[in-house]
Amino acid sequence: MLLLQLACVTVVVAICTGVFVGIGVQQLRAEAETSALSIARTVAAGSDVRAGVARASADVGTPTNASLRGGPLSALAAAAEANTGALFIVITDDHGIRLAHPEPQLLGAEVSTSFAEALAGRETVSWESGTLGESARAKVPVRDPNTDEPVGEVSVGFAPSSVFKELPLLLGGVALAATVALALGAVVSFVIRRRLEHLTLGLQPEELSALVQNQAAVLDGVGDGVLAYGPDDVVTVANTTAARLLGISDLVGRRIHDLALPGPVIAALAGETKSLSTGGRGPDAADPVVLADHVVYIDTHPVSRANRDLGLIAVIRDRTDVVTLTDRLEAVASMTDALRVQRHEFANRLHVAAGLMDAGRVPDARDYLDDVLETSRTAGGPSAGEHLTEPFLVSLVEAKAAQAGERGVQLTVGQDSLVRGVVSVPEDVATVLANLVDNAVSAAVYGQQPRWVDVELLDDGDTLVMTVSDSGQGVSNGARVFSDMERMNLDPDAVHGRGIGLPLVRDIAARLGGDVWLADAGGRDGNGAVFCARLPGVMRAPARPAQGEES
Repeated sequence: MLLLQLACVTVVVAICTGVFVGIGVQQLRAEAETSALSIARTVAAGSDVRAGVARASADVGTPTNASLRGGPLSALAAAAEANTGALFIVITDDHGIRLAHPEPQLLGAEVSTSFAEALAGRETVSWESGTLGESARAKVPVRDPNTDEPVGEVSVGFAPSSVFKELPLLLGGVALAATVALALGAVVSFVIRRRLEHLTLGLQPEELSALVQNQAAVLDGVGDGVLAYGPDDVVTVANTTAARLLGISDLVGRRIHDLALPGPVIAALAGETKSLSTGGRGPDAADPVVLADHVVYIDTHPVSRANRDLGLIAVIRDRTDVVTLTDRLEAVASMTDALRVQRHEFANRLHVAAGLMDAGRVPDARDYLDDVLETSRTAGGPSAGEHLTEPFLVSLVEAKAAQAGERGVQLTVGQDSLVRGVVSVPEDVATVLANLVDNAVSAAVYGQQPRWVDVELLDDGDTLVMTVSDSGQGVSNGARVFSDMERMNLDPDAVHGRGIGLPLVRDIAARLGGDVWLADAGGRDGNGAVFCARLPGVMRAPARPAQGEES
């Protein structure tokens, strides 16, 4: 590219130089012709010249060379040549006979060039070759002082050497200007080359073309969203997946902090957050955030080349399906743990009953079995009691009660609980309730005896309201418990914020049109924190029994 620019500058300078030289030569020729014409007019207008030429033309004979040498016309022409620097000043009569000439031996002879135009009364300017060589000459008619008719001519010529004596100076000036222009063009071309190298990171045009093709193929070929922006926070690259996940079609050219997105998403895109659930692995670790109906992970990576900061690239991974499957697997794992605990408890009861019978204490064994049967007849189950009968919630609460029991925490359902509908969105309900219960159990483990967690569930139309309280130490920083701030370096099981995370739980509730909030930070009278959640649109009315079926 530099060679191409230099070649272009050289051609332009060469063309301009040729044009200027041509114009300069033409100006010198025009000046010589104008000077010759002016001198010829002046000489031809002289009274002595007009009278002398008129007498010579009136003489029927041809004047001799001897009679013309040293004559008044020769003296007058010689003086004019000396004063003007002309190559020659020739005066002729009406027959073209030289009456004055720089070379005396040619006096009395006819001129070698045409004099018809002058005798016709017309002035001419031209470049012609005569006895004295090529010259810029002007021919002017000499008029009779009495009749004003042309009776001869005055021819004045300038030699090319005198005409173009200033040409070397002109050429030198043009050459100097051309050299300066060429040097300036080379410097500008070099500066432009350095500027382009700086802007393109040293890549050549062919490499840039290949880079654009590869970028388009990569961005359109990956399933994740890709967003890149420079040090000024202005988005420079965004594929269609990123635009779809963020819900903004015109991302390129806009600043990250000006996008209409939630604060946690802006912070994640700007690389301002660290992973909390993984112990803060560093700036490249990601926390899940909720975007509309999607649960995404945003990883940011700094980009640099040749120790130059080029900004950040954010990779947006849609993990909605993975999170949904994870929630379902966690629910299955909870049920499995509950069944394992129940199997273990059932085996213990069988051992107790068998031991009483082996000891011959049949009445005691019968009473023991009656107590077990009475407990199993509870409508909602041993932990849910009579206050909760919705199948999904009963299963979830029983599973969480079994897990809490293994950690020495008693989970109960409050007496004010009342759920008449059926859960229609089990994944979101399980995510929110399980997360709040897990947090409460973890907090209760580090509280005082007795360790307990209380859950109250109420439905109002299609809205489910849940309240989870515990016997832990409370929340010391309740105002920021839902923020994405980095937690203190404590045992992760000792604080609220386990599992999928309270910020994400609040985002899920907000996506449903509800909310999750801290009702009471606790920390006094042996009571821990109280969290509440409101989830609209997650309940539906129970199916009516068919006619004839037992209600």
